[in-house]
Amino acid sequence: MLKSLIAFLQCVLNDLGTRCGISTSNDLKTIIRRSNHEGISFLTISLSNFGKDFEKSLDQGYVGHDQFLGFAKTGSLPRFLGGFFDLVFDRRGGRLLDIPRVESIQAIRQICLMFAKIEIPCTPNRERRAIDKYIEIEKEIRRYDQTLHSVSANETETNAEQFGRVGRLLWARLFSAVDNQIHNGTVVPKHGPGATADGLKGNRKFDQRMWTSRLEGVFPQRENIIPNDRPTFASRLDDVILLSPGAEIPAKVVLVPKTLKTPRIIAEEPTCMQYMQQGLLELMVDKIRGDDNASNFVMFESQQENQILARIGSVNGSLATLDLSEASDRVSNQHVRLLVQNHRALREALDATRSRKADVPGKGVIRLAKYASMGSALCFPLESLVFMTVIFVGIEEQLNRRLTKKDVESFYGVVRVFGDDIVVPVDYVQSVLKALETFGFRVNVHKSFWTGKFRESCGEDYYDGHDVKVVRVRTPLPRDRRDIEELVSTVSLRNQLFLAGFREAVDFLDEWIMRMIPFPIIESTSVLLGRLSNGPSQPECYDYDLHLPLVRGVTVVPKRRASSLDDSGALLKWFLKRGETPFEDKDHLQYSGRPVSARIKIRTAPPF
Repeated sequence: MLKSLIAFLQCVLNDLGTRCGISTSNDLKTIIRRSNHEGISFLTISLSNFGKDFEKSLDQGYVGHDQFLGFAKTGSLPRFLGGFFDLVFDRRGGRLLDIPRVESIQAIRQICLMFAKIEIPCTPNRERRAIDKYIEIEKEIRRYDQTLHSVSANETETNAEQFGRVGRLLWARLFSAVDNQIHNGTVVPKHGPGATADGLKGNRKFDQRMWTSRLEGVFPQRENIIPNDRPTFASRLDDVILLSPGAEIPAKVVLVPKTLKTPRIIAEEPTCMQYMQQGLLELMVDKIRGDDNASNFVMFESQQENQILARIGSVNGSLATLDLSEASDRVSNQHVRLLVQNHRALREALDATRSRKADVPGKGVIRLAKYASMGSALCFPLESLVFMTVIFVGIEEQLNRRLTKKDVESFYGVVRVFGDDIVVPVDYVQSVLKALETFGFRVNVHKSFWTGKFRESCGEDYYDGHDVKVVRVRTPLPRDRRDIEELVSTVSLRNQLFLAGFREAVDFLDEWIMRMIPFPIIESTSVLLGRLSNGPSQPECYDYDLHLPLVRGVTVVPKRRASSLDDSGALLKWFLKRGETPFEDKDHLQYSGRPVSARIKIRTAPPF
């Protein structure tokens, strides 16, 4: 695997060297030497750290003495990728050039960060450290919860009182609208596609036989897990096990690949919890669309607003982009309770659908201080609302007076949160950072920018308004056609590189892929796995019935999960369907859930 990735990286180096007019032969020697010594961690971790130091140097305007550790320097700049660096920084003093070469900035980031998020399982030792960190964060949350009732910076109220007051100013109308809907019983539950803590998959979720007494008090099972309360269906409730709080199934903490340095920790929720969480999420999203503050600050159906603001900030320096570490895991249940304390129905609904315990690998079942881990359907919207509230606490501290509705509206279009991606005016950065720290959050200084012309938010990266986004390698290169996931990912990588103007790297991947499958020229709308090109496709045959040219290629055919459903469960699924159109899949009562595997099938199809 390492050998093939280095061969691919050599092609990327050559493309970027040609683009910037420099030699990369010594850079390749360094990569080969370090990789032979450090293994794939050089590509995924060492180069990634190098890239983060480069971004921070762009932000601060110079290369610091404590940056690029582990890499030899000539003058103030590292020797590695030195030709590119000379087009961005002054080698003698390490200062950013007055007009740095944007192509060189993009090249350094591409080389250093392209393997940073490759999905390779971490070592067991790194996984253990991630679990230990998860437990440590729980302890930190409890410590910060105790400080909520300390006197705030304005010395007239506690942190909790200030947080609650600012939250009411921002979200009172939103929460009232949601609260009314819950009180009126209009929440329509919904099953998600993901795994659950109790192991129910696909259509089996519609025949769930577990409910909690906490849910029963807000969302009665009679109204949510049977089609209607006629005796034929109501009798099925006799088989439902009603779990007391102490007997509830805990959320199941699992580790999934994120980077080779650390895994991503998520929690699979019990089916009944996820079922009602999805209904609440749909209701909240609908009400957020119609609320002025929420739609301008935290609307999370699209990342585009954050990306636009990041580009603006890179041009005029007026806006900062901030990123948080372990963001969702640091949102305390107390934060959420403070936000909704005046909205009884919403408060009870959020509490009833929250898992209070989690089964952590190697640690057993623990009681949670956080509101929820990633995996809860409500984690993302609530963390966004909490972060935005803390941001305005920081803004209020800098204004040195209580916020007014007019103040809040004045920040439309310059303050935005999408999960843990935050955009705020540069003038308020320090007070916002202080507020975030006060409430127990950790700012990722390596991914937060406010002093230079580099900004990143929601997957888009800009320098002085120029797109310097990286094309990332998500999986190792496939070894043969049985590596379906890697094959699909590599085809996507190839086409992204083509659109980004890489030639040698595209040729390398074309040759690699063509050894395994037919790889025709197609357009992006084709059902085939194929390659984008500036030239026309070459039809191999013709459909005389449809009068269409055809090419030979492959499609991915998923192996569907068999999951039969009938009787009351099938009727319930029909009642829970959104919209008036029929189910897209006519076999949805026989197959449901995420595919268990996939295979490729060679066929002919139109290239467009």
